[in-house]
Amino acid sequence: MRDLESMPASGCQPVRRFAWRARQRHRPGLQYLVSTGRHHGFESLEEQRLLLALDFVGDVVEVLPQPFRLCFDTAEGRGEHVPDFLVVFRGSGKWLFDVRPGRLVGEADVVRFAAADEVALACGWRYAVVAGWRPHVIGVLDALSAQRRPLDDPLGLQVQLLAAVRARSRPFGDLVAETSLPAVARAQALHLLWHRRLGVDLGRPLGDRSRVWSAQLGGDR
Repeated sequence: MRDLESMPASGCQPVRRFAWRARQRHRPGLQYLVSTGRHHGFESLEEQRLLLALDFVGDVVEVLPQPFRLCFDTAEGRGEHVPDFLVVFRGSGKWLFDVRPGRLVGEADVVRFAAADEVALACGWRYAVVAGWRPHVIGVLDALSAQRRPLDDPLGLQVQLLAAVRARSRPFGDLVAETSLPAVARAQALHLLWHRRLGVDLGRPLGDRSRVWSAQLGGDR
């Protein structure tokens, strides 16, 4: 298992292909990540949401879906498991992820996850099972991701937004209202939030009363 650490993530192919067919119960697809500049496969909407969250983190170097097939022995017999993602981060090394809604995790899943955790431990990786999100998180990330691609700013609204929070935090609604064109400034503010030039507390729903600050001043996201 330790030999997995020497496996190059870049250029590798998933161990199983993504299939699309009528009446299938899961929802596969491709998710574009700004962090890598490529599309990455997913097998369910829950996996797509994880990819969106990883892209927002902004420290992702590489994402490999279905990275390897793990075979293991248990007291009940032989088992197999394919983890969902191996993710390489610029600052925190490699993470192995499994995605499974908490209400659907059964005893067999717990055994598979334990085996994946042992592999991560042997390789010096970190491991996590994504079992769900706070109700508002995905909605906020969806709103921010709408403005994640390069955005022209001929009116200089980004400069106005950054200048307005240079000294102290401001409510989101007040911040965009003080610009020369508030309707357009909202899109520019979301762009700056996605790219972490502005900060906001994602522990709460995003609205006009959410306090926004300059990323240079620090604070909790």
